[in-house]
Amino acid sequence: MTILQAILLGIVQGLTEFLPISSSGHLVIVPYLLGWDIPAQDAFIFDVLVQVATLLAVFAYFWSDIIAILRAVLSGLLNRRPFEEPQARLGWQLVIATLPAGVIGLALKPAVERAFDSPAATGFFLIITAGILFLAERIGKRLRKLESLTWKDAVWIGFAQALAIFPGISRSGATTAGGMTRNLERAASARFAFLLSIPIMLAAGGLACLDLLQIPDFISLLPAFLPGFLAAAIVGYFSIRWLLRFLTHHSLYIFVVYCTVLGALVLILSATGY
Repeated sequence: MTILQAILLGIVQGLTEFLPISSSGHLVIVPYLLGWDIPAQDAFIFDVLVQVATLLAVFAYFWSDIIAILRAVLSGLLNRRPFEEPQARLGWQLVIATLPAGVIGLALKPAVERAFDSPAATGFFLIITAGILFLAERIGKRLRKLESLTWKDAVWIGFAQALAIFPGISRSGATTAGGMTRNLERAASARFAFLLSIPIMLAAGGLACLDLLQIPDFISLLPAFLPGFLAAAIVGYFSIRWLLRFLTHHSLYIFVVYCTVLGALVLILSATGY
């Protein structure tokens, strides 16, 4: 992987990790469309690095929220009133919503790994993402604030997040849509989705780093990938900021159109042997 490729893919990761259009899908599709033959080992190392980069972007943007949630959870445990404070309840709801994706992800890991090798499968799942976003816009009433979130909502959103184990189904899109189908406001759903990305990205990144340590001399490749890491972190931070503002006044339909068109294009190119 060249430095230019790393920067471009870092920008793609930073944009698509948080916009509801699937980062994993784009990291499959972009090299495919550009004809880049990136070695599997290089691609794996780079994917781990940009996952960490976008996790840093979430921490940077939501730092005050994270501290408030951790303090409230700890205080609730010490005072034996773990669910009294709204921020403490939010913390436990994030834990609950994380569990389905973890369990289902481990159970379906072989199928998921095969899907990552298939641009056609990624194109198909992008169209599924479009359908999920469209459904959320059609049936969601968007009346509820984040403070009204319940345990049932958290479980529902957690199973929505589990859909995103396949490349092409957007994690942020599925979780945002999950919240909207429970009648949360768009921005409130997206905010919960971004906070929910923290535990799952920590777990996935930790497991990937353990695999990374098994690769001989992987450190020698890091200098070429560093520009991509920085691009993913910076672009990711501003993507979060932009999307939360955008969803305050706009619908998800623009992302429905984008995912449909890109997914269809990839399926057509795959069918014609491109």
